[in-house]
Amino acid sequence: MSSRTIRAWFWVHKWSSLICTAFLLMLCLTGLPLIFHDEIEAMAGEKQALTVTDAPNRSLDEIMAIALADRPGHAGLFMSFDEDRPVVNVTTAPRPDSPEGEMTLRSYDLRTGELVGVITDDGVMHFLLQLHTDMFLGLPGMLFLGFMGVLFFVATVSGVVLYAPFMRKLAFGTVRASRSRRVRWLDYHNLLGIVTLAWVSVVGLTGVINTLATPIVQVWQRGELAELTGAYRGLEPIPHDRLASLHDAVATARRAAPGNWVQFVAFPGGAFSTQHHYAVFLQGDTPLTQKLLTPALVDARTGELTAMRPLPWYVQTLLMSQPLHFGDYGGLPLKLLWAVLDLFSIIILGSGLYLWLAKRGMASEARLREIEASVAQGAAE
Repeated sequence: MSSRTIRAWFWVHKWSSLICTAFLLMLCLTGLPLIFHDEIEAMAGEKQALTVTDAPNRSLDEIMAIALADRPGHAGLFMSFDEDRPVVNVTTAPRPDSPEGEMTLRSYDLRTGELVGVITDDGVMHFLLQLHTDMFLGLPGMLFLGFMGVLFFVATVSGVVLYAPFMRKLAFGTVRASRSRRVRWLDYHNLLGIVTLAWVSVVGLTGVINTLATPIVQVWQRGELAELTGAYRGLEPIPHDRLASLHDAVATARRAAPGNWVQFVAFPGGAFSTQHHYAVFLQGDTPLTQKLLTPALVDARTGELTAMRPLPWYVQTLLMSQPLHFGDYGGLPLKLLWAVLDLFSIIILGSGLYLWLAKRGMASEARLREIEASVAQGAAE
């Protein structure tokens, strides 16, 4: 590699890193506690203990009636199910198209119908998640962070390209402890960067994909979902007090896909359904197929199955990237590994910023010495 090429790659690495470093540090710092959000919520007692009972599960229609009685004037938007306990989570709002700020999320014991939790947006974890996701700027904030993720990936690739010529005369993993502080930190920066290369690439790219969640869902809605429900175009929306049985709709979807479980249900008029259907999202019963959802569209007037088709590859990619980004699919050991690698990333970003500032300081000192020498020479003359 010629010196000119190396200088070009160094320029790319320096500026792509500098532009995104502050935002990547914020993402790494907020992402660290978010890795352990389940454990933190359990320690904080946010999950209320369930009543000990042998009672069978109640009808989903009964649970929905209880949820709507708790929120008069609201309509159902979503219903999701905990994987580790008999709890159903119900999202309601004044209208199906209400903004997120008007939505209410409450959890109910599926056996007794008791309220076991109200999920609010005023906790520390929610604040960190919002900051990590979009910096409280909505879609523009998400897309901006996605661009920062792209720059981070460019910085990673350019760093790998520079690593080979840099290490040409050094053994792998060498840290020149006897040299200056700046040289030691340069060696640590390069070593941690190459060791965490695969993880940084995966987490960075899945983060970019996650920032595109809204456009991806919109493409699916306007494409495949509209195609599946073309026969319903032009029909009047179904009033929410005349919807077919939710319980029967879920049972219909499960009969069409034996061996699958229901992850969540989107009500008519919501973001993940149509004006005329329950969208019942089914998941498999293995660690891999749990992340690959298949929506079953059930006519909300008749309760009959309209269509069932696996989500397109771009939506499945989004669904797979979300747990992979936070290491949320392999239990506590994987979360601990994710946390260690996240700490390494913070050191890489911090050391990169330090190296840049130190180099600027060295350049300033050299320039100052030149000026002093020039002044001294002028005085002598």
